[in-house]
Amino acid sequence: MSRPASSLNERRVNQNEEPQGDLSVFTKTHAAEMNPDTRLLSAFKTDTHASKVYLAGREYFSEEGQPFEPRLIGKIKQQLSTDPTLRPEYPSSLGLTEFTRRATEAALGRGSKAVVENRILGVQTPGFTSAVRLGAELLRQWYDVSTACWDGPVYLSSPCDNSLAAIFQAAGIQDIREYYYWDDEQRGVCLEKLLGDLERAPERSVVVLSASAHYPTGADLSPNQWAVITQLIMRRRLFPFLLLPAQGLCYGDLVRDAWPVQYCVSLGMELLCAQSFSHCFGLYGEAVAHLLCVLKHNSLLLAVQSQADKIVRSLWAEPSAGGAHVVATVLSNPAHLVEWQGEVKRIVQRCMLIREVLRERLRLLGSPGCWDHLTQQSGLYCCTGLNGQQVEFLTKKRHVYLLPKGCLNMSAINSRNLDYIAESIHLALTTSL
Repeated sequence: MSRPASSLNERRVNQNEEPQGDLSVFTKTHAAEMNPDTRLLSAFKTDTHASKVYLAGREYFSEEGQPFEPRLIGKIKQQLSTDPTLRPEYPSSLGLTEFTRRATEAALGRGSKAVVENRILGVQTPGFTSAVRLGAELLRQWYDVSTACWDGPVYLSSPCDNSLAAIFQAAGIQDIREYYYWDDEQRGVCLEKLLGDLERAPERSVVVLSASAHYPTGADLSPNQWAVITQLIMRRRLFPFLLLPAQGLCYGDLVRDAWPVQYCVSLGMELLCAQSFSHCFGLYGEAVAHLLCVLKHNSLLLAVQSQADKIVRSLWAEPSAGGAHVVATVLSNPAHLVEWQGEVKRIVQRCMLIREVLRERLRLLGSPGCWDHLTQQSGLYCCTGLNGQQVEFLTKKRHVYLLPKGCLNMSAINSRNLDYIAESIHLALTTSL
C-alpha cells in the first residue's frame, strides 16, 4: 500500500488525471475508465465464473445478497405516498426545515450549546458527495481573507474514498495532500505518523476526518486519539471537516456514531460535517444527506446562510423532498425511532458476527498472521491487510473482487459465500501468482 512521504510538501494527490482541453472530448466512457470503483464493477459484471463474489460495493447487503431496505422505511414510504396533506413540491434551496433540524440533532444531540446559541446552519443535500461538495465551496468563503481567496491545502487520510480529492478539486481547491492513517504492519491507525503529518500542515489547512465508519478501512479513532488530535488541530489552527458517511451503521446508535462531532463542538471548535442517511435508511435510489456548519459566532450565521443558498442554487437549485420526508418522519416519531434503531442494531450485529466467523475460519485454515483486527474494526467496511499482489490473485484466480488496497464490504459476505471467501484469502496468502 502506498503511503504519504515524510514531507507532505512533496507528497500531494496526483492532479495530472484531470481532463485537459475541450471538455466535449472527455466523454463519460473516459471518466468511467478513470474511476477504480466503476472499472472494478464493470469487470465483475462481465465475469462469468459461477462463484464470483463482489465485495467492493458501498451499500448494505442483506443475507440474501440484495441492497437492504428496513421494513419500517418501506411502510413509511407507502404512508407518505398516500398522505393527502403532502403536496408534490420542492423544499427550499436549503432543504426541509424538519429534516435539517432532526439531522442536526442526530449529529449534536439534544440541547447542544451551539444550537442554543444559534450558531448552527444545516443544509439538506442530494447525497453525501453533494454535502462534501457544498462544504468545499463554502470553505472558499469561510476565512476572512482580504488579499486572496483561500484555496487549500486540504488533507485527506491515506487511504480514503477515492472521490474526495476530485470533489474538492471541482470546487477549485487544487492543493490536496494526504496524512498517514492506516498502517499495514499495525493493521490499524498509526497515531504517531498521523500526528507527525498534521504537525507539519500549514495554519488554516483543512483536515478531513472520519467521525465513524471510516471508508474504506473500517478503522476508527478512539476517544483518546480524538483528544490528542483535536488538541493539535486547535494549537496548529487547522480546520476540521468531519465525515459521517454511514451514521448509525458503525455502533448501531446515531448518537454514539456522532460522538466525535459532539466532542469537537464541546471544545468550541468551528467545523463542517457531512452526514449521509442513505445507508442507514436504505435510501439508495433517493439519496439524502446533510451538511452541518458549526460557526464560532452567531453574527456569522446570516452571511454563511446567504452564501450557502447562492451556492446551492448554482449546483442543484433544490433538493428532492422524498428521502428527507422519510428520515424526518422516523427521527421525529419516538415509536418509529425505536423500531428503526432496532433494525439498525441488527444490521450492525450481523456485520460483527460475520467478522467473528471470518476470523475464526481463517484461524482454522491456518492462515498466516493475526486476524484480530477484523473484529477491532467496525461498520460496513474492513481493511484485510492484503497487499496488491494478493488482491490481484483473488480477482484473477478466485474471482473475488476487493478494493485495490485490500478493503471490503463486510455485509456482502453471507452464509453462502463465507467459506469460499475465507478459503480464497487463505490461498492468496499462501500461493504466489
